[in-house]
Amino acid sequence: MVVPTFDLLGGYKIPVVGLGTWQCNNEKELEDALNAALENGYRHIDTAYLYENEHIIGRVLKEWFTSGKLKREDVFITTKLPMEGIHPDRVEPFLKKSLENLQLDYLDLYLIHFPVGITQRKNPSDSLHTIPTDHIAIWKKFEQQVDAGRARSIGISNFNIKQVDRIVKNARIKPASLQIENHIFLQQAELVKFAQDQGIVVVAYSPLGSPAYGNYVATLGITAKPTPSILNHPKVNEIAKKHGKTAAHVALRFQIQRKIAVIPKSVTANRVQANINLFDFTLDDQDMKALRQLDIGEACRVCDFKFVKVSSDHPEWPFPQ
Repeated sequence: MVVPTFDLLGGYKIPVVGLGTWQCNNEKELEDALNAALENGYRHIDTAYLYENEHIIGRVLKEWFTSGKLKREDVFITTKLPMEGIHPDRVEPFLKKSLENLQLDYLDLYLIHFPVGITQRKNPSDSLHTIPTDHIAIWKKFEQQVDAGRARSIGISNFNIKQVDRIVKNARIKPASLQIENHIFLQQAELVKFAQDQGIVVVAYSPLGSPAYGNYVATLGITAKPTPSILNHPKVNEIAKKHGKTAAHVALRFQIQRKIAVIPKSVTANRVQANINLFDFTLDDQDMKALRQLDIGEACRVCDFKFVKVSSDHPEWPFPQ
């Protein structure tokens, strides 16, 4: 299968479906998921320094490259600068570490993971604190990574309209992509339109609503706020039945037809395979209208970054309090 692409600023292309790898650091599970993804036509892999799995992805990619089954230019790899790297002096060292982990010479896309910087920990038990954050100074360091050939495209993640606008107005190299939580219940239409009007490709993480998020934060002693299930919603399932598809197919296809790329996360081979089979049907205008009407908004934000356990009163905290 050849997955369609969206055009990025700068002349590169990003596959509209990728494999998300957040919460995937079990080596065997992730290796199996990556192999299943690559075998089924995925060419877009999304990770982050924060996920602590870059080294696993790097090992699997090297096996595919060495075997001759894929070339480096066949895949699109995204990773992200962590919150503790959000300081001008830390951009290049963290990017170089990610390249080392991934066993790559360059990244296809490097993102600022979150608009708030935090202190660097010397020990895992060290407490975290936010630090003053200068997005423009950091962005200039990102542009230098493009100049040096370490990143082909650069972008931002979890930024709000004001923050995106500030970067765009001060950029020599404009952001190629904005990655945000986006799904049927959190459509963020204003932010999506603003980014797309700037030529920035929006990528949706948690496009299925991240149903396993509550289990993850529970391990950190945090209770996730209750949110409705996209996959169990009657209207989503009604539309799925109409097309002979699953609720997940409908949720993902909805985003692609909004010109938003999706990076659903799964470590289950059959789901990995299913999540890319999105190109043999089209949602009609009636379907799209019905799904747009399911937007709830901020109350359905799943990933609020409270798991970082730092104060959210930082001036650059991107989400409404």
